[in-house]
Amino acid sequence: MNRIYMDNCVTSQPAPEVLKAMKPYLEEKFWFPGSFISTGEAINSALEGFRKTIALPLNAKANEIHFTSGGTLANNLAIKGLATAHSDQGNHIICSVVDYPDLLTNAAFLENSGFEVTYINADSEGFIDLAELEAAIRPETILFMTTIVNHVLGTIQPMDRIKAILDNADHKIYYHADAGQAFGKIPLDVSILGVDTMAISAHKIHAPQGIGALYVKSGTKLGQIIHGVRRIDDLQPGGLNIALIAGFARAVDLTFEDFASTQTQLRELSDYLLAQIEATIPQVELNGPRGKNRAPHNINTSIDFIEGEAITMMLDLKGITVATGSACASQGLKPNYILMAVGKNHIQSHGSMKFTLSRYNSKSEIDYLVSQLSEISTELRKRSPLFNAKK
Repeated sequence: MNRIYMDNCVTSQPAPEVLKAMKPYLEEKFWFPGSFISTGEAINSALEGFRKTIALPLNAKANEIHFTSGGTLANNLAIKGLATAHSDQGNHIICSVVDYPDLLTNAAFLENSGFEVTYINADSEGFIDLAELEAAIRPETILFMTTIVNHVLGTIQPMDRIKAILDNADHKIYYHADAGQAFGKIPLDVSILGVDTMAISAHKIHAPQGIGALYVKSGTKLGQIIHGVRRIDDLQPGGLNIALIAGFARAVDLTFEDFASTQTQLRELSDYLLAQIEATIPQVELNGPRGKNRAPHNINTSIDFIEGEAITMMLDLKGITVATGSACASQGLKPNYILMAVGKNHIQSHGSMKFTLSRYNSKSEIDYLVSQLSEISTELRKRSPLFNAKK
C-alpha cells in the first residue's frame, strides 16, 4: 500500500488541481503586481480575483483579505497589531489555557511588554469557561482571542455565546480568532462570528505550504508590525509568492464548491474511525467531545498504559503517518499541555493519539490502520509495567 497519511491538522497533500493552478505563475506569469505595464496589471487583476475567491466562503469583502506567508504570521500581525494600536484604551488581554501556541506565545510576549493577560480555564472536553470569560472583562480589557477549533481535541468553541458576552461589555473589546483548524471544516461567516480579525492557513485544505491570510474587518486599526516596501499587502511588506496564492485560491474553490459534501465525507470517516477503534481496542478513551461539537476531521484517543510516541513510530514503520498528542507540543516527550489542562493525567496524555483526516482518506485505509494499531497496542501492552500492574 502507499503511505497512509492521517496527520492533516499539521499539513495536507496539495490537490493536483492546486498544483496545476500554480504552474503558470511559476513559469510565464512570475511577475510582481504593478501599475502602467501589462505584466504588473495582470498580476494585480489576478490577486483581486484570488482575494474574492477566499473572501466568498467567509462572507467577507475582498479588501478585508490580507495575504501572509502563513497562519502563524497572520496571528502575529493581528494580535500584536490590535494590542499596539489600542494600547491607549487599555492594557488587558484575555485568552485561554487551551489556545493554539501562536496565541499563547503572543500572550506571553505581550505580558513581557507590559500588558496584563488573563488565562481562562476549560472544561474536560476543551470548552472554555464562559463564566470566567465574563468575569475577566474589566474596563481596561482591549482584546480577547480564541482558537475556533482546538488543534488537539477538535473542540468547536461556542462562538455565538462568546460574541454575546463581548457584545454585552460596556466598551469595545477587539476579537481575534485563529481559524487554522476551522477553515474548510466548519462554516465560518465573519458577520455572524463577530470577529475583528481572523487567521486562516492554506496548507490545511490541500493548498501549498507557506501561504495564509488574515481577515481584517473594515475599519479595524492594526499597528504596523513589519516594515518595508509594499509589494502586495500593507500588513506584510515585501514579496509574496503569487503561485502559492493562486494555489490557495484554487484549494478554496475545491473545498467550497460542495461544502456540505466535504463536511459529510469527513464526518463519516471520523465516525467510522472512532467506531472501529472502540470496537477493536479495549481501554481506549476519546479526548474531547463527541458529535457535532467536534470538528469533522479530528479524532483524539488515549490508549491506556502505553506511550503514544512508541505507537507513532511503530505505525510509521507500517507506512502510516499519525500524530501523538499535538504536533506543536510533543517535543521533548512532555505531556501535552491541552490534555493536562482539561484534566487528563500524565499517562492519558502520553498515550494520546491524534488522527486527522482529509478527503483523500478512505475506509479501507482506516481498516488497515486499526488492524495495525490493534496489533501494536497488544504488543506494547505486553511490555508495559503499567498494564501488567493493572492486571
